Amino acid sequence: MTAPEHLDVVIVGAGLSGVGAAYRLRTECPGKSVAILEARDAMGGTWDLFRYPGVRSDSDMFTLGYPFKPWREAKSIADGPSILGYIRATAEEFGIDRLVRYRTRVVAADFSTATARWTVTLARRGEDGAVTESRITCDFLYSCAGYYDYERGHDPVFPGIERFRGEFVRPQFWPADLDYAGKRVVVIGSGATAVTLVPSMAGTAAHVTMLQRSPTWVGVVPGRDKLADKVRELLPATAAHRLIRTKNILFGLAFYQFCRRRPKAARRLLTRLSTKALKDESAVREHFTPSYDPWDQRLCAVPDADLFRVLREGRASVVTDHVDSFTPDGIRLRSGRVLPADVVVGATGLRLLALGGIAPSVDGRPVELSEQFIWRGAMITGLPNFAVCVGYTNASWTLRADLTSRLVCRVINHMDRHGHASVVPTPDGPLARRPLLDLASGYIQRAIDAFPRQGDRGPWRVRQNYVLDAVSTLRGDLAKHLVGTPRAHSDTA
Repeated sequence: MTAPEHLDVVIVGAGLSGVGAAYRLRTECPGKSVAILEARDAMGGTWDLFRYPGVRSDSDMFTLGYPFKPWREAKSIADGPSILGYIRATAEEFGIDRLVRYRTRVVAADFSTATARWTVTLARRGEDGAVTESRITCDFLYSCAGYYDYERGHDPVFPGIERFRGEFVRPQFWPADLDYAGKRVVVIGSGATAVTLVPSMAGTAAHVTMLQRSPTWVGVVPGRDKLADKVRELLPATAAHRLIRTKNILFGLAFYQFCRRRPKAARRLLTRLSTKALKDESAVREHFTPSYDPWDQRLCAVPDADLFRVLREGRASVVTDHVDSFTPDGIRLRSGRVLPADVVVGATGLRLLALGGIAPSVDGRPVELSEQFIWRGAMITGLPNFAVCVGYTNASWTLRADLTSRLVCRVINHMDRHGHASVVPTPDGPLARRPLLDLASGYIQRAIDAFPRQGDRGPWRVRQNYVLDAVSTLRGDLAKHLVGTPRAHSDTA
């Protein structure tokens, strides 16, 4: 039998994180063979998959974008197609597009301690739809597939939905031919997807109602950063990008710390800003004042107050109530009120999926992720030569993703310098077990027990602080917690 193809590093996922990871590996680990495995037919990950109206980032592009590729477009809060174009342009500019192998899903990964290699089992889907299984091996496996399940969303059971005569759609699988012009639309949900859909659909639909079980904190942000525009007029693109990025990182971190340390003041501030935008104090009190404190769950951004604008104009409305059951022509609420609807959008959230669905094993024995700890937010105990990219919950995903990719490069170069065939993070004492993601959001609480844990100290804590992480990730002592095994003599000869 022919030996499987061998690569130095395999990246799983050709989205925002995977493209950034490939850039770092090519520039900081030159000479290493790298491939990106992408299960879908196209590059872009989230930004290629999600096609619902108005899809956009709720983070500014100066921090969501790559530090090595200045964001040049006007809008700071960008729409999905613009972000997708940015990812693809970056991949083409740096030759990363040539590393991607599409329609290639990782279905299993086993690490051999004898050979210090991962054997990765792949399901390759041909253009005719036929699936064939194959294997490759690699020295280092890096999962950049995120932590969302892109095959399934969170699907609560709605009584009587089979009686509904209209159309029921999921944002994750938006029908390209859906016509909602002049129709009555109900969007079930109050998270980032819902607050994006409502103002986007309100321009075409007869009326849009956002139906929420409970309020979510929202923050009005400018869609365009006027200070950034001025800086870009005065400075070269790279210098301007670096300065604006630094300003936004520091502002975001300061606001997060303000919310966590002074929650009552943060509640007053967000309530005041929402009231100023909506111009209806009672409506803000009823629909935009949650029971939890800001940043107990992720804050939703409303660029240019677009959600509040369509509410003021009467093109949309908010109802805070529970679904009792669907009727043929709409939704009956627990209060007895009936919302008429021709189209219902179930923006009820995503599902989490650890390691993009990869079930890792070592020497044929499955590794139970929930029993492991994560080191520097990237490498996992019990899994040698493996890293996972997990972005921030309180800031742009890419900030942490880029730090993790640079850490991976540091680890690989460390292994080469010290002649290690493999390394695995190992605690130097007992650790208290804490959830990996410390948010009260329902989508996190439903699945977090399937993820590795964070510890209570040092590099075993997952800090939501880019400034501290940048120092420790790029300069911290790797040897203190990475236990290495030497290469065989034949490998180093």
